[in-house]
Amino acid sequence: MADIAPLTPLRYDLAKVALEKVVAPPYDVISPVEREELAARDPYNVVKLILPEGEGDAKYARARDLFFAWRTDGVLVRDQEPAFYRYDQTFTPPGGGKAVTRRGFLGLVKIVPLDQKIVMPHERTLSGPKLDRLKLFRATKTNFSPGFLLYSDPKRALDQALAHARELAAFDTTDGVRHAVAKITDREAIRTIVDGVRASSLLIADGHHRYETALAYMNETSGLGDRSEPRYFLEFFANGDDPDLLVFATHRHVHSLASFDWDALLKGAAEIFDVTPFPPGASADVYLAALKEKKEHALVACGGDGRAALLTLKNGADLSTHRVLGQAVPSLRRTDVGLLHMGILEPVLGITREMQAAKSNIWYPQDASAALRELKSGKGQVLFLMNGTPVRHVREVAEEGEVMPQKSTFFYPKVLTGLCIHTLEDDRTVAVG
Repeated sequence: MADIAPLTPLRYDLAKVALEKVVAPPYDVISPVEREELAARDPYNVVKLILPEGEGDAKYARARDLFFAWRTDGVLVRDQEPAFYRYDQTFTPPGGGKAVTRRGFLGLVKIVPLDQKIVMPHERTLSGPKLDRLKLFRATKTNFSPGFLLYSDPKRALDQALAHARELAAFDTTDGVRHAVAKITDREAIRTIVDGVRASSLLIADGHHRYETALAYMNETSGLGDRSEPRYFLEFFANGDDPDLLVFATHRHVHSLASFDWDALLKGAAEIFDVTPFPPGASADVYLAALKEKKEHALVACGGDGRAALLTLKNGADLSTHRVLGQAVPSLRRTDVGLLHMGILEPVLGITREMQAAKSNIWYPQDASAALRELKSGKGQVLFLMNGTPVRHVREVAEEGEVMPQKSTFFYPKVLTGLCIHTLEDDRTVAVG
């Protein structure tokens, strides 16, 4: 069972800073240009801690010193009252549509090995990012950036408990997202949330590297009590059964293959797909509308010369006997991303899993129209468009002990860093929920 707990975090003193000027996206989506823009917004922007200046390991010492100074100056202060922090993000979906509010809460999860299937990953991680974060953990003894976990609550039993909250701050970010943070201190509401999440396994939506880093840090920290801070990781929890939890598509733009032939691609795809050509020069909106109508088991392949085809899984296709898909667990070979990677990228185009991990031949665009324009301008060789992967499919794959291909999910918007900060101090304990 999942063990979660309320926070007694460090938070920015809102009498000294404007929260919208000191928060930042997760470290791994911040470009160098955006890093400088965030740092210029406010002397205390959290980007200076999660992406510190300096060369080599000196940058981690820089983060430690800044963090200590900000605490000494009272910019970051300890909230001593155990609480969950409800976090609402209201946004217009990419591509347009009516505004949606994603509701969740910030809290702590007890760190357990992934093979226990209490906290389940849905993608593989790389060693480089984990080592970087581990060095930051060691230097600062702090977990700055939350991960993102999904619990299962199809009956929405926790909604009422999450309503027991006092608003702390509301603000807009430059991407047009409205953020609202509220504090839940009601003891009965906290117990309801703890008990409700305990009944579910937890699926990592985002922050795989951060969770595995926290596990590594805990394992190298000796003499910890059962509720010591390093045994817990800061997470944003959301209901994976909430209809307002949207998963958007990440497409595949293939490039730099030694050879590529459109007709050979369609011939190879025809082994398991029905191939239906589009009229030449159709728009991305036409392709996406066709995918939306099919809902699942469909892809669109686009060529740079304006040709495109809808690929729909053949009725009665026996994927268990396919030379690549047959090696996957049944839940994975039923997903669109599994069909693309193991039904086309590997066996037809020769893009091995090692090549996929190295990202040597694939870009992962999220804007279909922009990617199609780039393809037609001569960038890349073929663009594959997909629907988003439903959360239920991701959970099914994880529960079978398998992981999805890279970039299988796109949860928007990103969870901000800087709303709450969880320290990893050996002598501090986590409150009992």
